[in-house]
Amino acid sequence: MLTRWWVSIAAMLLLSSPVVAGDLPMTIGLPGCNTTCGKVSVPYPFGIGPDMCYFPGFKLTCDHGSNPARLLLGDGGANAFEVIDISLEDVMVRVVSHMNGGQWSLGGGGLPYILKPDSNEFILAGCDVQATLLGNGSIVSGCVSFCATIMEVGGRYTQYDRPNGADPNPKICSNLGCCQSPVVIGSSSYAVELKQLNNSVRNDSRVTVLIAEVGWFDPMTFFDLGHDSFTELASRAHVVLQWMMTHGDTDSDIDTRACPDDAALSVCKSANSYCRLESYWTVTGFSCHCMEGYQGNPYLTGGCQDIKECDWKEKHGCFGDCVELHGSFKCRCPEGTRGDYTMPGGCVKSVDTIAGNLGLIIGLSVASGPCILLLVLGALQIIHDLKQHKARKLRRKFFSQNRGQLLKQLVSHRTDIAERMLISLEELEKATNNFDQARRLGGGGHGTVYKGILSDLHVVAIKKSNINVKREIDEFINEVAILSQINHRNIVKLRGCCLETEVPLLAYEFISNGTLTDYLHTEEPRSLPWKDRLRIMTDMSKALAYLHSAVSVPVIHRDIKPSNILLDDTLTAKVSDFGASRYVSVDQAGPTTAVQGTIGYLDPMYYYQGRLTENSDVYSFGVLLVELLTRRKPSLYRSSEGDGLVTRFLTLLAEGNLSEILDPQVVKEGCGMVDEVASVAASCIKLKAEERPTMRQVEMALEALQVSKEHVAELIEETDNMKYAATDCPQVSKGAKLGEATRCYSLEEEFLLSARYPR
Repeated sequence: MLTRWWVSIAAMLLLSSPVVAGDLPMTIGLPGCNTTCGKVSVPYPFGIGPDMCYFPGFKLTCDHGSNPARLLLGDGGANAFEVIDISLEDVMVRVVSHMNGGQWSLGGGGLPYILKPDSNEFILAGCDVQATLLGNGSIVSGCVSFCATIMEVGGRYTQYDRPNGADPNPKICSNLGCCQSPVVIGSSSYAVELKQLNNSVRNDSRVTVLIAEVGWFDPMTFFDLGHDSFTELASRAHVVLQWMMTHGDTDSDIDTRACPDDAALSVCKSANSYCRLESYWTVTGFSCHCMEGYQGNPYLTGGCQDIKECDWKEKHGCFGDCVELHGSFKCRCPEGTRGDYTMPGGCVKSVDTIAGNLGLIIGLSVASGPCILLLVLGALQIIHDLKQHKARKLRRKFFSQNRGQLLKQLVSHRTDIAERMLISLEELEKATNNFDQARRLGGGGHGTVYKGILSDLHVVAIKKSNINVKREIDEFINEVAILSQINHRNIVKLRGCCLETEVPLLAYEFISNGTLTDYLHTEEPRSLPWKDRLRIMTDMSKALAYLHSAVSVPVIHRDIKPSNILLDDTLTAKVSDFGASRYVSVDQAGPTTAVQGTIGYLDPMYYYQGRLTENSDVYSFGVLLVELLTRRKPSLYRSSEGDGLVTRFLTLLAEGNLSEILDPQVVKEGCGMVDEVASVAASCIKLKAEERPTMRQVEMALEALQVSKEHVAELIEETDNMKYAATDCPQVSKGAKLGEATRCYSLEEEFLLSARYPR
């Protein structure tokens, strides 16, 4: 049953920087205007009192009826936000919010204020509830809280039935009694949609939802205070607001690419200031800032004052000679040295200086005899050898730092694999023309991909990570260990890796046709005929069935989604990105791991329990089938009733009205086969993991649809006697239905089935 509440939101400000750095006495307001209220400084463009004291839209009110006096946003009033601090440098205002009629908003939701993105997190405290944060009608964030191991004792929450070895004092919220999620989109108003879970074992309507500074929420405080006391504390949480200036009558006058031409003259009045465009989601404005080397108030004439950078050169990362410039400074290594002046001891005696001294020595040696000349030549050889030794030592350091010994251990039983996998840095530099930007295929937040040709003429895609952290290196080694021992036509081949650089490099086979996402969800989606969709489904099922049952130690991928499915020129699907994958021993019921995956494709049982099995991949594959049938993103889709893609798909399937959500091209070309694929998808996305089929069973069902349009293998138990009617096309298979979800074949039958449907 779906229940919605629209609740107020409270928030906490990320600590802002002071308005003016240092102890220099500087003017922060206009002449004749009050610049303090209680303990809060009020810099222009904010102001108190007459209209001349503030820029339009930045009026503040000082409430002297309180002790101490309170600074209020706007004209004040009972529901006005209390201002705690103002930062011109960070363009932020910290305020205390108030509950107001079941909503949280900033005076109608316009400029100059919005909630500052990336500085707060969305927090839910309650039992068996899913919360979704909405901003201007769009999904901004959300999370789920369960209480399977939470009970209330004496007005306070506590844990019980704790697994052996569990920490009795958790420091983070782990979806038991509360949950947290980042807020990355700023808006001037928010609302929350709450949904009680269908499998809830309790009906506790006491729910608190708030937005607070990252790190502010302490689960132990929540458990110690109890729900009612915590709700009272949360009602006065601090909120981080981003503010911006407008120019003209409306914000539509602002060019989305640059500040207004006359903004520097009319608003940024200091000669040493500049204008910066501020654009957040649907709102656009600008702000003024002092130039580098200046500090103060850029909105006042003469407000930005020169500072002496060389007095704090080390603060600015200069450990060499500092030369003062007007409004800036220049750092360099002392004369006769070279190196990195941003590090202590980074400037060393230059090779040119050494060479000059050697030249003097050589000149003297002409008169001193051949013995001295031999000494000089020997010294040069020693220097060369030392450089070579340093380079080899650095490569060994990177090899160890990049878990090279771990990789050797993981593939120690196959030394030929280890030797084949290791590629030298010189080989990759030659293959990519020293990583020329013309060879760049693309990139994202985690790295860049280059196209190259190895000496054996194999065309490869070389993945170069941007950052070097332990967790990502461990995932890198995990991916190498898995892919080096896998050989399947529907799994991307790993040609090798390089561990001799600070950041590890991976070389894959080059797949020319992009990802499945490029076909389904680009601005102008490419045509993807039904026969190709069915073949892609079958290719994916073969790859996952191979990982689950054909390799010596089963592998669980954990991140099945369209962006991890590559397509070659013939639209043959290849699974990629095994950084999150895990081995599972045959005698292991399912390891408990930190939950990893992509929201929308993540198995609910794995998400709730942290127990990883092959059924987690089966669920993700089922969501992928739904996405191929509907051409809709699971993470973004929401029906008019508030249901997600999977819930809506199952509802329409049960009602026999699936064509309402299907891709028109699927309805036109798929005919009766759509019903069969929809049945397979429905069985894969069952909530209970034990009721789902194996990937081997799914593979055989999809293979049967490709090989014969008259007979479909009975693999999966028919769910709740539902009648499926996806389209108006006639059924392709009269006898096709979903059968038993257990292994019911003899050894001979299994062999014959494997021969009929080879991988």
